[in-house]
Amino acid sequence: MTIRVLAIGKKHESWVTEGIERYEKRMKKPFDLKWQLLPHSAREGDSARAEESERILAKVDSRDFLVLLDERGKNIDSPTLAKTLQRPFDTSRNITVVIGGAYGVDESVHSRADFVWSLSKLVFPHQLVRLILTEQLYRAQEISGGGKYHHV
Repeated sequence: MTIRVLAIGKKHESWVTEGIERYEKRMKKPFDLKWQLLPHSAREGDSARAEESERILAKVDSRDFLVLLDERGKNIDSPTLAKTLQRPFDTSRNITVVIGGAYGVDESVHSRADFVWSLSKLVFPHQLVRLILTEQLYRAQEISGGGKYHHV
């Protein structure tokens, strides 16, 4: 079982790579994090959104538990995230987390998502979202495993 992140955009910038690697090294099974970066569309607006959404969905398996990051999604705390991610693991489902492009994703991705999650009501740059996401996945693992990283 893995957690795969499908992200529209360029490779990680060096400062992001350093941060991501820091948390990835701490993760233990079943939190096996894999990144798949998909290029931006050459189009703009709705056309870019539609093209990128189609490419995203082509990479999602029908059994995947799909988490969509969207500022209009549900804002949850870290213990709730840990529980949300544990359920698919308990039923042997892989988790795919989607970070859309600059224009977001279309309704096809929203309707396929099992969970639409907002990191914040604020909008962050995609590179920073990658780092925040990785830290939160590590934190969720620590909470699920009873670790001391998260203090309530």
